[in-house]
Amino acid sequence: MKKLLLLLLILFASGTVYSQNNTPKKEKPPIDFYKIISHDRDTTYVDTTLSIYKKYKFNYLRRDNFELLQFSNVGQTYNSLAYSFDKLNLKPLFAAQARHFNYKEIEEVNYYNVPTPFTDLYFKTAYNQGQQLDAFFTVNTSPQFNFSIGYKGVRSLGKYQNILTSTGNFLFTSNYRTKNNRYVVRAHVAAQDLMNQENGGLTDNSLRLFMNGDPEFSDRGRLDVNFEDAENKLEGLRFYADHYYELLSQRDSTNYSVLTIGNVLSYEDKFFEYKQDKPFKAFGPSYENADLYTKTKLEDFNVKAYADYNSSLLGKITAWAGYNDFNYGYNSVLILDENRITNRIKGNIIEAGAAYEKEYRGFKLSGKGAINMAGDFDANYLQAAASYDLNEEYNAKASLTTHSVAPNFNFQLYQSDYQNYNWKTNLNNVKTQELKFEINTKRFGNASVSYTGIDDYTYFGIRENDSTPSPIQASERVDYLKIKAQKEFTFGVFALENTIMYQQVFNGDNVFNVPQLITRNSLYYQDHWFKRALFMQTGVTFKYFTEYNMNAYDPVLAEFYVQNDQKLGGYPLVDVFFNAKIRQTRIYFVYENLTSLFGGNNDHFAAPRQPYRDAVLRFGLVWNFFL
Repeated sequence: MKKLLLLLLILFASGTVYSQNNTPKKEKPPIDFYKIISHDRDTTYVDTTLSIYKKYKFNYLRRDNFELLQFSNVGQTYNSLAYSFDKLNLKPLFAAQARHFNYKEIEEVNYYNVPTPFTDLYFKTAYNQGQQLDAFFTVNTSPQFNFSIGYKGVRSLGKYQNILTSTGNFLFTSNYRTKNNRYVVRAHVAAQDLMNQENGGLTDNSLRLFMNGDPEFSDRGRLDVNFEDAENKLEGLRFYADHYYELLSQRDSTNYSVLTIGNVLSYEDKFFEYKQDKPFKAFGPSYENADLYTKTKLEDFNVKAYADYNSSLLGKITAWAGYNDFNYGYNSVLILDENRITNRIKGNIIEAGAAYEKEYRGFKLSGKGAINMAGDFDANYLQAAASYDLNEEYNAKASLTTHSVAPNFNFQLYQSDYQNYNWKTNLNNVKTQELKFEINTKRFGNASVSYTGIDDYTYFGIRENDSTPSPIQASERVDYLKIKAQKEFTFGVFALENTIMYQQVFNGDNVFNVPQLITRNSLYYQDHWFKRALFMQTGVTFKYFTEYNMNAYDPVLAEFYVQNDQKLGGYPLVDVFFNAKIRQTRIYFVYENLTSLFGGNNDHFAAPRQPYRDAVLRFGLVWNFFL
């Protein structure tokens, strides 16, 4: 981390003596010249404003976590209060999905184009002997070439025993285009290392002390945990490149016709490991009496060729074909008395797909679909959408999606030094159908409704007469309704922001657990002070979700599993905040979970045996430099 920070400081220093154009130093280019380009090539620009929505994103993930419930320490996992089914993958996902909340995927990487060097620095205090830092720098060495470098690091001891977190995400991106804009190449390198100590939650005796609010144990380090000798780690290294060339380019003032061909290459090597000094009895018998260690590995290579035809008359038509080679598993075969558990799932996939987009007088029609034509896994998806922009204030969208894909790799094959955590399964594809409606208005707020049906839903759960989770495929269909609405009201210098979500599981409510109601409301004051030199916000945020059978967390798998024995939740979370903006710096003070100071803790949990965060005062800032 120190080397990366030193590198960033060198880049910042070099940026002060360099400018890629002849703009005088006192003249800053317009903010919309600082462009952010997404994986899908949508373009936005750097936003330095202060709003309540920026406050919602001022956290470890740096995105709104309304549908998540964080654990007690920064950098730990999150319990899901609601679910989305936006990922249209054609092969199984990797293991340890509870560790992937802060793992940056290909689709989450942005690219940049800036007129002058730009820096974004994020800092926030953590819990006991730790800090968070997210440092980012980007520069165009010429109008055609840009690169960026960033590092996000967290280290926090936490308030309970053996929950140290130490995470690092390094990302380097670059993009280049020729002067005639006909050839473009984008690339990135991502190196990510997410380590968490594990303690298995509180013991039975400590649970009683915590729930009764015994003042002698307000120092959480005095509460006993199930073990103090385990940790798991998710680590990955990825190389990615996408380049394309405009083979045919005809543009005039009224019409255009562009044919583009391109190629994508990516390689990712990632692993998840769990190690523990000695076995924990509740996890069942083990093959080793000490130094338990399991490493799950995936090597993933992808190549794709595609062609785009974009016409003012016909719209945009895209077609592609891709090849994927994967190697998931372990170094040794497990031979049992009754069967043999293999050590690898190796194979390849050949996929083909197409997409279409067309805009006409405010209407936008789009569709895309793909299928595995050959290889070791069957999968497909099809999505159709239609949207309408009445004007700048009103937008509506409807979409229909069907998706069939094999369960994640760790549902199919898993090995561990714990005997109960070894399996090789033969499961059906998980088949999802989703119908979704969205409406966005500046006057009346935003709302969305989705109805999802899932056949052969696969989850981790505890079978009868077992004490540890294992993969289970539901025999009944899951039907899941999700309604979300958001609206902000302003009264002069006062504002009230409201987000509310209603959820209902009509079938499969014993395997798919969500709270029926989630609400978040922020009442705050905002105004300019000191002759508009400072813009400030101060107020209170209230969040609440109804009691439900909250999923439990398993550290060996780094996965959540379904439990129906204990209902948790139904407690309010109240934060008091003060935010300020001075020039390009946003400053945040927040007193988190104020309600824990008043009353007991009988339901303040992020998962069974895993307490939620105590009340704490935190400080942080986001500082932008335009050199």
